[in-house]
Amino acid sequence: MRQDLAKLVYDDIGFEDITTRALIPPGLKVKGHIISKEEGISAGVELAVAIFTEFEVETEVLVADGEKLKQGQIIMEISGDPRSILSVERTVLNLMMRMSGIATLTSNIIKVVRSVNPDVIVAGTRKTTPGLQFFEKNAIRYGGGDTHRYRLDDSVLIKDNHLALVGGVVEAISLARKYASFTKKIEIEVETLEEALLAANAGADIVMLDNMDPEDVKTVLEALDDENLHDNVIIEVSGGINSDNILQFAKTGVDVISTGYITHSARSLDLSLELEKIH
Repeated sequence: MRQDLAKLVYDDIGFEDITTRALIPPGLKVKGHIISKEEGISAGVELAVAIFTEFEVETEVLVADGEKLKQGQIIMEISGDPRSILSVERTVLNLMMRMSGIATLTSNIIKVVRSVNPDVIVAGTRKTTPGLQFFEKNAIRYGGGDTHRYRLDDSVLIKDNHLALVGGVVEAISLARKYASFTKKIEIEVETLEEALLAANAGADIVMLDNMDPEDVKTVLEALDDENLHDNVIIEVSGGINSDNILQFAKTGVDVISTGYITHSARSLDLSLELEKIH
């Protein structure tokens, strides 16, 4: 099991699970199942299997990551030592609930935006929980979204603070192109039409329109089309995008919508673990 995943479990257990050790005798065997108490998208199943396996709990997956869940549906059946199961229960459920909530919100958002823009990509941002970003990004993927960058070494993303220190769009792209491997895409965040045109002409792979309203986004797209630049660059919008306004951005015809909303504002899906003795 990954070292960081093991740490999550043992941080919760501490020296011992006092309650379970006090109440549950050794040698007892149980079976149980993880149930979804509402509709949604399943996520965190492979993660749960990894944790249970580390603690010698047998599992049978009935609903895989990324599949639809009905209310009352059994996601996974488990069996083994109840002391192990009870000691990891909360960590397993917390991770699965968090990830399933993100996957469900992502899926719901995608259904809305693709009703008006069938080709638009919905991506996450790095507004994730430190230590859990890998799992939260995977949850976006299970919900049908794009993970964007997992880490800073995935690609170049030139932001406003970089530009403030470098001096300009063209210079920043030139420096990034000289330093980065040819395998790394170069993306730049811009705030005006002028900067967007400069970035596209300077050879950026992706131009992110940051904190623009939908009308400004349309203006940029029209200008890029007029100069035959849009075919050579991916146009992404980001900044303050949520369930209330995302449809308006999708209607502009933009290529990618990235939003931290699907991670920082996702509600956990309600799941439960129920056990019974094996007689």
